[in-house]
Amino acid sequence: MNVISRFCKIYTDICQISPDDLATIYADNVLFIDPITTHHGLNEVKDYFDNLLIQAKSCKFDIAHVLCCESNDSKVTHVVNWTMALTLNKGDKLITLDGTTQLGVKDDIIVYHKDYYDVGEMVYEHVPLLGFVIKKIKGRLAS
Repeated sequence: MNVISRFCKIYTDICQISPDDLATIYADNVLFIDPITTHHGLNEVKDYFDNLLIQAKSCKFDIAHVLCCESNDSKVTHVVNWTMALTLNKGDKLITLDGTTQLGVKDDIIVYHKDYYDVGEMVYEHVPLLGFVIKKIKGRLAS
């Protein structure tokens, strides 16, 4: 099984893995970036997932597409489109979120991971007063 297949399997249900499983897909020197923060190295990524596993009741990814990139000067070798379904331990509200991940693979291990998603949709819209305001603003911008 190649690293992209292992990646898809692990992300099917993040809450069913241990942070040590991440070493099967990520290099020791991986650069992992999401809209909130950047993690340098496998140990920081493991810490990030430790925190996620404490807070999440469920976190599953429905991977719609994995696209291979032609050889290029960037770090990106694959683009993954997904929908995340997240339920936190605080409350039972299901948060669904579409996103895209750029991956860089070298020697069958991921050395670069960058997520793209709407932080407002994931976080801010679920804060009671702030969520109301953001949804109103989005509604006005759409009309």
